[in-house]
Amino acid sequence: MSTASEQQQQIRVMVVDDHPMWRDAVARDLAENGFDVVATAGDGEQAVRRAHAAAPDVLVLDLNLPAKPGVQVCKELVGADPKLRVLVLSASGEHADVLEAVKSGATGYLLKSASTEELLDAVRRTAVGDPVFTPGLAGLVLGEYRRLASEPAPAEGGRDEPKAPQLTERETEVLRLVAKGLSYKQIAERLVISHRTVQNHVQNTLGKLQLHNRVELVRYAIERGLDDA
Repeated sequence: MSTASEQQQQIRVMVVDDHPMWRDAVARDLAENGFDVVATAGDGEQAVRRAHAAAPDVLVLDLNLPAKPGVQVCKELVGADPKLRVLVLSASGEHADVLEAVKSGATGYLLKSASTEELLDAVRRTAVGDPVFTPGLAGLVLGEYRRLASEPAPAEGGRDEPKAPQLTERETEVLRLVAKGLSYKQIAERLVISHRTVQNHVQNTLGKLQLHNRVELVRYAIERGLDDA
């Protein structure tokens, strides 16, 4: 049976921050705790270039970058590789920054005031697709999704009906719990199935719905009222 350190060794991480001391410290903490730090970058353009070459699983990304802002880096890289997970690590807790980061494709958002342990846990969870937010920010993001979901008139165009994909009962059950903000671990415990089985159901559902990540999945579920079911 593999140890936590061996499992982390398979997680390829890239750290992007324009402050060299902070960037080096984060990269060192990750490497010392068994993660495979494949690259670092100090500005937005360098980040895009190096990420394409290094192919990390998780990008730990600051928003305030020279040459190209972090949200643009996130949008470009996730657009090119939807499997990439982005954990924003920022000094800003401004709601507008959080929402902009999530809309650009970030999986999670952590403040730089977080402890090393919180960062390590966030990278582990981000790697498997769990949305990770500094306490207080998760509710903000879900609230924004609900607001956006209630804005467009659902009947307009009626385009959803003809191509509504067929989900299995278990996939719908998992989707409902994802929409309520539960982590994969919590869903596995609730349904008495393995963490990997939950991941498989989510991946299958993403494929059927032609969505790219868990953030889009939550939006889809909330638009259909599954979070209230």
